[in-house]
Amino acid sequence: MQSPNMTLAILLTNLFIVFLGIGLVIPVTPEIMDELHISGAVVGYMVAFFAFTQLIVSPIAGRWVDQFGRKRMILIGLVIFALSEFIFGIGQKVEMLFLSRMLGGVSAAFIMPAVTAFIADITTLEQRPKALGYMSAAISTGFIIGPGFGGFLGEINPRLPFFIAAALAFITAIIAIAVLHEPDRKLEKEQIIEEKTGIKRIFVPMYLISFIIIFISTFGLACFESLFSLFVDHKFGFLPKDIAIVITGGGILGAVFQVGLFDRLTKWLGEIRLILYCLILSAVLVFFITIVNTYWTILLVTITVFVGFDLIRPAVTTYLSKIAGNEQGFVSGMNSMFTSIGNVIGPIIGGILFDIDLNYPFYFSTILLAVGIAVTFAWKGRAYQTT
Repeated sequence: MQSPNMTLAILLTNLFIVFLGIGLVIPVTPEIMDELHISGAVVGYMVAFFAFTQLIVSPIAGRWVDQFGRKRMILIGLVIFALSEFIFGIGQKVEMLFLSRMLGGVSAAFIMPAVTAFIADITTLEQRPKALGYMSAAISTGFIIGPGFGGFLGEINPRLPFFIAAALAFITAIIAIAVLHEPDRKLEKEQIIEEKTGIKRIFVPMYLISFIIIFISTFGLACFESLFSLFVDHKFGFLPKDIAIVITGGGILGAVFQVGLFDRLTKWLGEIRLILYCLILSAVLVFFITIVNTYWTILLVTITVFVGFDLIRPAVTTYLSKIAGNEQGFVSGMNSMFTSIGNVIGPIIGGILFDIDLNYPFYFSTILLAVGIAVTFAWKGRAYQTT
């Protein structure tokens, strides 16, 4: 029998390589866009198509994770991801690039719920926060390392990072076939809170409130991240290296908290209280971005704001995994779906508000996060009544 620690290491390696592959292509994508004379609006539509496809496929993929197994969905997702990167690498027409991004959305919809459900199957309730913190850190680390490595490869050939990403995903799929074993599914008695069937399961209060928090935090982060580079460029004159320092620093700090402190924080505060405090921290810091006016204060605020956002997602995921019972695939798929909704709508609304006033996207994010705080207060009270 394969040990849970070995299985977790394989799963985290799979995620790291996938998100490393995603990060690889970031520095060279603008060059591809210039080569094919594609406008910024089209690039925005491609990003939206990725998230929209993930949104549509995630609920179906979540059910398939429960029906057909975690390993099979991970393998299919890795192969689709490899294909999507290869198509982008060879694409000479915008239609091929859109096809690539849509396949990328399908792969994300397959992989993320399957990995999350897999981790829930191989961990106990006590071990799960640490494991899900490691999962978030693996994703963050891939994003941190990928762009730097991709920039180096892009100096050789701007399309090389896409082929490297495809090769890495395909190799990872082969390794997973050989060494990954489908987990035994377990059902802790305290996980079952309410019985509903079909799509009505979304409206189970403990599910629904969790999904609302996922949407709010993802929306706020997407609105913040998508406009951050333009905001600091227009308002503070940040250079690309300054923006890279902030994003990399925030990613590193977030990964440190996810690996070193997330498990301790959830044991100390509990998932719901941790989510509440992170929402408060994020709301305050997002608002502060609009009033700080020096290089070092904007650097400090923006690096720190990522910590709050980076802890919310694994905290909600941990909570959902505890109450999901034998529906780990379903809740993971819905988690992915509500994340996609936030990723689709956030940049669109943020962009519209940005054209009106530079500060408006951040005011809007602050208000939305404040709504999340109010929802979490109500959630916390209900959760205590049900325990």
